[in-house]
Amino acid sequence: MKTKQMLRLALLLTACCFFLASQRGYPEGVQEPLVRLAELEIFTDQLGAYTAALKEEIATSVRVEPGVLTLYAVSVKDHPEQIRLFEAYRDSSAYHAHLQSPHFKKYKEQTRLMVKSLTLLETDTILLASKSR
Repeated sequence: MKTKQMLRLALLLTACCFFLASQRGYPEGVQEPLVRLAELEIFTDQLGAYTAALKEEIATSVRVEPGVLTLYAVSVKDHPEQIRLFEAYRDSSAYHAHLQSPHFKKYKEQTRLMVKSLTLLETDTILLASKSR
């Protein structure tokens, strides 16, 4: 009898582990955040104007779009023309809404001749964690 109970318990625990692993921490029907990375190279003579447009676009997006979770912009050390963006959105719908927002379209139009190259990297989320300063 004790062996059967242990076997049932082991099977139950195994099933729970598989179930929890398949959920990846998000309730059913809720998409995990969409995260993208962008690698840009800006024409050196356009760097000041590009940076100003980017700052305005990021500030507006974070302020007015509830689906924008995080937008970070950094440049590669000693190469200010090489910009890297980390973008996190609530889900793919929030990302697509961002692309259609008036402020994003304005940014794209303002900067289209400033960008030498742009590479967008799609990602698979492993873990997102942050701490306020």
